[in-house]
Amino acid sequence: MLNDTFKELLDVLSKSNNGDPKALSSLGLMCEKGKLVEQDYKEAIRLYKLAADKGLPDAQNNLGLMYARGKGVEQNNKEALELFRLAAGQGNASASANLGFMYENGNGVERDYKEAVRLYKIAADQKLTRAQSCLGRMYFEGKGVMRDYKEAARLCDLAANGNDVRAQALLGFMYAWGKGVDQNYDEAVKLYRLAADQGNADAQANLGFMYARGSGVEQDHKEAVRLYKLAADQGNARAQANLGYMYFEGKGVEQDLREAVRLYKLAADQGDAIAQTDLGYRYEKGIGVDQDYGEAFRLYRLAAEQGNAIAQYKTGQMYDVILFEKNYAEAAKWYDLAAKQNESQAQFRLGKFYKEGRPGVTKNPMKAKVLLESAARTYETDAHALEALFELGEMYEEGLGMERNMALAYKYYAVAAKRGHLRATKKIEGQPFKISEILELAGDSISFPK
Repeated sequence: MLNDTFKELLDVLSKSNNGDPKALSSLGLMCEKGKLVEQDYKEAIRLYKLAADKGLPDAQNNLGLMYARGKGVEQNNKEALELFRLAAGQGNASASANLGFMYENGNGVERDYKEAVRLYKIAADQKLTRAQSCLGRMYFEGKGVMRDYKEAARLCDLAANGNDVRAQALLGFMYAWGKGVDQNYDEAVKLYRLAADQGNADAQANLGFMYARGSGVEQDHKEAVRLYKLAADQGNARAQANLGYMYFEGKGVEQDLREAVRLYKLAADQGDAIAQTDLGYRYEKGIGVDQDYGEAFRLYRLAAEQGNAIAQYKTGQMYDVILFEKNYAEAAKWYDLAAKQNESQAQFRLGKFYKEGRPGVTKNPMKAKVLLESAARTYETDAHALEALFELGEMYEEGLGMERNMALAYKYYAVAAKRGHLRATKKIEGQPFKISEILELAGDSISFPK
């Protein structure tokens, strides 16, 4: 085998000395990877250039990667782009995928998701696994193309079978949450494990979450912590936040509030909206940290601006209830954003605003009714939904923006009172009928229009 290896090297050297572009490129690759020869990026670049100047697309693509990564040469996205274009123009699938990546991320060129998708498709049609994975992710995220979970799953399945770890991790996520495929925890765990064993941080974090919940595997907090640590050490923000939670709660690890806060901060500083929201809540309530409304507000606002519905509600609540200087118009703005994402607590608070009016917020009974009905849908489990039922009862009792309906008003009061709502109970006290009698006549369930 050693003789065969030297024969291979000698053959490449001989052909490269004769100026054969494929041999020059092969020898360049050997120098880049340190295969059969000492690793030497500068020599690799010299050889790639010789082959690229002769029009060899593989060499153009490889030289483009050296410029894109700054290996053996000063990093230069513009030069990389030009080389990728030359190679892609000759049908080189890897160059098309690399060019797509440049457009997706705005490296050396204005970001253009549609152009990235077009280029990924060219490479994926040539069965390049990496391109199938990238294109699947674009369909999953709806970048440059209409979001299509089924197409994302199809492409990721092709790439996962080609052992693309990112495709395995994403397809595992789709199985875990039933996006584009039937929910299947066993399949999710299998795919996560394949990618996690190859060091993929997303898969490690998600597999840890499966162990923490006991989904598709027996619940094991220690294994969850082990996996979170592997991903957190790679800088994975979601793993850092989840590991922080485990330290806060003492699950699978000895409770350590300082370590929990440190991990949450690492995730929040990376822009993880869930971490920002969770850490904001702890600052608001003084859980594991000194109470600090200013820091809570800062974190909520960061997450709210990323579209996190809970953070949008909490930001609105800060303006509405907690901050010394109230700003109801600003509160209404954030409540409205959260309400449009079906955050029921925000629907309730905004519904009250429209029912009663606030400085900067005009009364609007019709809007109030719609929002309060949306908030009240979970009346069997949520306290704020009972509050919404009570507010709706008052609107029907007073004929506020609707025809007065005492029967419906008292039914709402009775349903809320039965579940422990004190103000609703007081509405019925002193009346010539009991809660049970109202519910016997009117029924014990409520449905609202969607």
